[in-house]
Amino acid sequence: MKVRFIVVGKTALDDLKQGEQRYQQRLAHYCSYERLDLPDIKNPKALSQAQIKEKEGAQILAKINPTDFVILLDENGQQLSSVDFANWITQKQKQHNGAFVFVIGGAYGFSQAVYERAQFKQSLSKMTFSHQMVRMIFLEQLYRAFSIIKGEPYHHA
Repeated sequence: MKVRFIVVGKTALDDLKQGEQRYQQRLAHYCSYERLDLPDIKNPKALSQAQIKEKEGAQILAKINPTDFVILLDENGQQLSSVDFANWITQKQKQHNGAFVFVIGGAYGFSQAVYERAQFKQSLSKMTFSHQMVRMIFLEQLYRAFSIIKGEPYHHA
């Protein structure tokens, strides 16, 4: 399985960077993994939230291939337990041969064009996390899902 992870902006905190690196290294045992960090929009104070989302959306869409299965990490997406997420991945792998592209947008979310391109929206919680924190949390959950799929002891049900 090929997984691409697209994020807008850089992770600022060293603790979060270390956590992200830990789970990205672990993911290499389960899938072909690639991460794309898109630059923050320049001079954002001169732009409206809608303009920022449009510019970020154009950057995101430029990195997505026509055969990709696109999953947005979005506060209004479907919430899945860790086991349900593992089962979802297993099911989608059988149905889709292209890369799975998980996307975390900027602070204001996604443009309409990005929503229209996505095949699935997933929420990690009813709580709100910073878009930088979500990166590490999601990578841990992706790693956990693969360990569940492989029947490994990382996840204790």
